Amino acid sequence: MLEKNGPVLPHRWIAGDDEMGRPYWFRRRLDALGERYLLAVPSNTSMRDVAVEPPAASGRGRPPKRPWQAVEAWSQALDEAAWHRLDVRDGSKGPLVVEAVKRRVVSRTHRRQQGSQETLVVLRSRDRDQAQVVKVDYYLSNAAPETPLGEFARVAKAEHRIEECLQRSKSEAGLSDYEVRHWTGWQHHQTLSLLATWFLVRETERGKKMDPCDHVPADSSGHCHNLVRGVSVWDDGA
Repeated sequence: MLEKNGPVLPHRWIAGDDEMGRPYWFRRRLDALGERYLLAVPSNTSMRDVAVEPPAASGRGRPPKRPWQAVEAWSQALDEAAWHRLDVRDGSKGPLVVEAVKRRVVSRTHRRQQGSQETLVVLRSRDRDQAQVVKVDYYLSNAAPETPLGEFARVAKAEHRIEECLQRSKSEAGLSDYEVRHWTGWQHHQTLSLLATWFLVRETERGKKMDPCDHVPADSSGHCHNLVRGVSVWDDGA
């Protein structure tokens, strides 16, 4: 889909869950296409921290390499000072705040070899009392090392808005109400439903920004003559 339609669809990131982030070959193919990705990975993903110096050489045999670590164990061993508190965006229950850390790493391929360098991003969320960590997510990205940590967090948490969009499309535009016999019909239905949802979203945004004089009665008593400091002044016919 990306090879065929990616160039004509404006986008900046490819994001996905750990089923997409788990295969090393998939991340490499995205990188070869010039796609910038941030993909979740399982907590047991093996990696080597590039910032850690390898063990001292004994003078015999091959030089030792950095040890392999699971991303979960690595993040749990971090000092609290390594975490950065970020206010990602406003949520339905207040600001969406996470604690985040990033590090350049190399992960282990499916052939148990060392892969290319990527950026490991770990996001953790606490409960409302900020006393206990309730969720930790792990991501790998091919973005430039200087990419701000806040940008990684913004992309990772955009999934909630995508889920909201899909839910709205199901409830208002019939995304899940299809009766088709082949993939072409299904794709047509999905496309039309998503276009209808896009139209509804745009109309909602337009309605919020609409001037109160845009839709007034046609009779002379309802005409708006001018606006003074944002307050509508109406002609009452007197």
